[in-house]
Amino acid sequence: ILSEIGVEVRGPLLRQRLLDFGLKLDAAGERISFPPEVVEDAIATAPRAITLYNRNGEPHAELSGDNVHFVPGSSGLKVLDHRTGETRLAKTHDFVEYVRLADGLSHIAYLATAFSTNDIEPQVSDAWRLYLCLTNSFKPVVSGAFTEHGAPRMAEMMALFRADRAELRAKPMSIFTITATGLFRYSEDSCQNLVDCIEWGIPIEVVPVTLMGLIAPVTLVGATVSHVADVLAGLTMAQIVKPGAPVLFGGAPAAFHMKTASSPMAAIEALHLDVAYVAVAKSLGLPTQSYMALSEGKFLDAQAGAETFGSALLAALAGVNSVSGPGMLDYVLTFSLDKLVFDDDICGQALHFLREFQPMEDLPTIHLVRELLDEQHLLTAGHTLKYWPREMYLPNPIIDRVNRETWAKEGGKSLQQRAHDEVERRLAAYMPVDTDPRADAELRRIIQSGLTANSPLPEVPPPPAKPAAAEGRGRRERRRVRGQS
Repeated sequence: ILSEIGVEVRGPLLRQRLLDFGLKLDAAGERISFPPEVVEDAIATAPRAITLYNRNGEPHAELSGDNVHFVPGSSGLKVLDHRTGETRLAKTHDFVEYVRLADGLSHIAYLATAFSTNDIEPQVSDAWRLYLCLTNSFKPVVSGAFTEHGAPRMAEMMALFRADRAELRAKPMSIFTITATGLFRYSEDSCQNLVDCIEWGIPIEVVPVTLMGLIAPVTLVGATVSHVADVLAGLTMAQIVKPGAPVLFGGAPAAFHMKTASSPMAAIEALHLDVAYVAVAKSLGLPTQSYMALSEGKFLDAQAGAETFGSALLAALAGVNSVSGPGMLDYVLTFSLDKLVFDDDICGQALHFLREFQPMEDLPTIHLVRELLDEQHLLTAGHTLKYWPREMYLPNPIIDRVNRETWAKEGGKSLQQRAHDEVERRLAAYMPVDTDPRADAELRRIIQSGLTANSPLPEVPPPPAKPAAAEGRGRRERRRVRGQS
């Protein structure tokens, strides 16, 4: 496909770089051909591991092998308000609450710029989301630029938390999404963002939206081949721009529903394609990403739970390095804080399932059987007391594990009520992140420089009162601004 059909590269800068490298246009002058040896060389030069660092420059996550990390889904436009039950356009205060909630979730490895807010001009909304992440959490973040001018602005923002541009390259704190638009085509924005990210040293995830039955074969093998070709085109272009550029082999496949004309990512066929292309990537030794652990349902209900848990477990078993999806509903259009805390537990269970399976003073087992027969239980056995904290996963209060009598005494709360309570509890327990005032001012200046109207930036809600135990967190973790002595 890549050598005979080729890829339409609509970005003039990237297109010219590929031609300067020696790639050829097809007879119609529209598509660039990628010879097999060029693609194979690109695969050989792409890194086998990507390390993400937190805002302070400390190692946070290694994306390699079968390491699995769950990350909130991206590209939402609306929120399901956990207080009113209303689905509406998102505001800045919604995004701030999301970041503060995700910051404390132990099974959400790092953040994503999960949804857009409609209270700021669209051309800087990508940078505004990044600003809210950087000033409310130390975790790395999956992000991306909305326009062909967005990536340099956002890179400058992240560079404020590194000594210089070289340190940002050496210690990246973000992954940027590069979307392949289908029909073996990369848009102007995707091409420019790819070049900018590679030149700044920002790792990218190449994410084709492969729609089975619409713009890709309806059968699994054909869809996998199409998807892999799209990703390898992006990976090859990245390696031509800079050999050794960090790239995640990603995707957001969906199955086109022949009756409703919708494109569910949680469809079983799409999940099969996820697992298939991840297997191909692993055979090439490349780090992986996928959109899973999400739901097309409109609420946190049985469908949301089933689709999320099923796909989260599949992602874990497949060894997807970066799983994008928790918190997301309704065709990645709606983000839910209730679902995010629910999904945190689902992800915890999936990760627990991956633990190493080995004897732990239980083989041979006859001594435990004798103790069982002597005591008629193993509840207080030394072996149980030693190993149960490690072996037993105790879910958070959202998951119903009490009997009916206890449930009734505790108010008979529904799943939605329990999730709401957990969200509020965690938001109240959020520990604020200190940001140097000069860095904060420069971040805001960078964003304001992209506004067309001379209007103030949206108001950011203050954090809750800092608990006494949290005093000093900001002082310990504050990092100097670039250029500060």
